Amino acid sequence: MNKPGNAVAVTILDKEYLVACPPEAQSGLREAASALDTKMREIRNTGKVHGLERIAVMAALNLSYETMQASTRDSAIEQSLEQMHRRLDEVLDR
Repeated sequence: MNKPGNAVAVTILDKEYLVACPPEAQSGLREAASALDTKMREIRNTGKVHGLERIAVMAALNLSYETMQASTRDSAIEQSLEQMHRRLDEVLDR
């Protein structure tokens, strides 16, 4: 488990949060917090969503959707590369 000394301070929408995190994951945590902060600020600045909880939920949905889209693109690229690899193998086997 994480020790209390492994807490990392991250700031999201001008609020500081202490998050337990192993040293090897701190950089990734800071990047994730920064991405969340950016997304929440974008949503807040539209003026269409009010309240921290609603902004957080919308940010979570947006980031989740973006992650799913990236995963789908990665899968499509992987399939395309596999097809190209098979074609190359066929050509080289001739």
